[in-house]
Amino acid sequence: MIRTVTSTPYTDQKPGTSGLRKKVKVFQQANYAENFVQSVFDVVEDKAGATLVIGGDGRFLNREVIQIAIRMAAANGFGRAIVGRGGILSTPAASHMIRKRGAIGGLVLSASHNPGGPDEDFGIKYNIANGGPAPESITDAINARTLDIDRWLTVDAADIDLDQDGEVMVGDMPVEVVDPVEDYAALMETLFDFDAIRASKLTMAFDAMSAVTGPYATEILERRLGFAAGTVRNGTPLPDFGGHHPDPNLVHAHELYETMMAPDAPDFGAASDGDGDRNLIIGRHRFVTPSDSLAMLAANAHLAPGYAGGLKGIARSMPTSAAADRVAAALGIPAYETPTGWKFFGNLLDAGMATICGEESAGTGSDHVREKDGLWAVLLWLNILAVRGESVDAIARDHWAKFGRNYYARHDYEGIETPRADALMAALRASLATLPGKQFGDLTVETADEFAYTDPTDGSISRNQGVRILFTGGSRVVFRLSGTGTTGATLRVYLERYEPVGGDLDRETSDMLASIVAAAESIAGIAQHTGRSAPDVVT
Repeated sequence: MIRTVTSTPYTDQKPGTSGLRKKVKVFQQANYAENFVQSVFDVVEDKAGATLVIGGDGRFLNREVIQIAIRMAAANGFGRAIVGRGGILSTPAASHMIRKRGAIGGLVLSASHNPGGPDEDFGIKYNIANGGPAPESITDAINARTLDIDRWLTVDAADIDLDQDGEVMVGDMPVEVVDPVEDYAALMETLFDFDAIRASKLTMAFDAMSAVTGPYATEILERRLGFAAGTVRNGTPLPDFGGHHPDPNLVHAHELYETMMAPDAPDFGAASDGDGDRNLIIGRHRFVTPSDSLAMLAANAHLAPGYAGGLKGIARSMPTSAAADRVAAALGIPAYETPTGWKFFGNLLDAGMATICGEESAGTGSDHVREKDGLWAVLLWLNILAVRGESVDAIARDHWAKFGRNYYARHDYEGIETPRADALMAALRASLATLPGKQFGDLTVETADEFAYTDPTDGSISRNQGVRILFTGGSRVVFRLSGTGTTGATLRVYLERYEPVGGDLDRETSDMLASIVAAAESIAGIAQHTGRSAPDVVT
């Protein structure tokens, strides 16, 4: 029996680049989650009889909202719901499940790398039939619906047992609880040479950060690839991620960094984030930035069976360093520079124009799914290490000797009062026309603009995607406000210095970027606008 529940709109449910993210207490308001889910369902066309995938990263509120969403899906006419056991589906595994099962889309319940727990963050994202995040046309329609919604639909049914594989009925809709790892692990075996990785006898440390990747890493790394028991650390997903921040960077994965810098470090270290779509790559005594990792993976991807035929193209987000562009040029394939957000890559992947994509925020992936994929990057690195028989450090040095090095860092100023952040960006935009030709220390501004992107697949234009200051010689600084936080604004400052082949290729990054940091402050007046004398996080 379908039941209609009267509701009134909330005005703060506009999805960002990665869905709707708010504090748990916001989602716990009466009808809040229900309003948003119903708005998604009201926008989805042809849902009658269609399959819907539902899963999340195991964070606090995950199970409760899954039960709500199942009952609402039954009331809204979906033909079948597929749910990961325990409510678990990593974001890349959800993308694969949508594609493999021919689903119309999926609800991914996650706030990605944001903290979890009763006082922390929760999120809901809708992915479309290609397995990727909903495009702006759909998120705009969802937002419009949230502003005038007056009811949501459900069925009167008990909670299902999320921990028991099998099929149950909720109303007239079958709900299938499935192993969240099996299909994803099988996909990885088609892309990588598991035999070569096993035979290499590599040692590694993997930090799952008490988040969703734990079960996937344990199954693939320890059981299928034969790495020692205990290789996967913090491998049990916890609602509060063990009180830690599940963001795979050198700040929040510091214990892994210490392990990899020790005299007896294993060959390879890696970490993944809350929902499994990001990665940290670190070899014995060598950290690899996400921008460099993208470039090195692209340069060596042909060593893995799934990419032996070569790449169709490489895509990177605009703030990501240009290191991958140099690989694309050497390979004679296109390089695409897109706005931040995996949906832009999805269009290129669907059109067969790109094979490997990446973002500086620790996200890399390929055309096997339509999301970034942390474990995929780890496995491709392992395949490369196994075939080349060299260390991460040796591979990095060889890469820089061939292509030059893009020294790179990101400075995050978190929780800035939104009016202050907006004022800083407005002042930057107003100064763009006057900047070319100006000198800041040893740097001369070549061009300055606000990045806009014309999608080569459909001609759509995305404007206001970040301010770029490009210096002569290939160095630059980029300023952008992020949409992934839940309070205030985060200013991200991306700093890049290109050192050509034959140059100074093995210096401390902070030393090499000092002049870029000084130029960024002079150009943007960060301290004046924000009152901050230093970033909160440096990655």
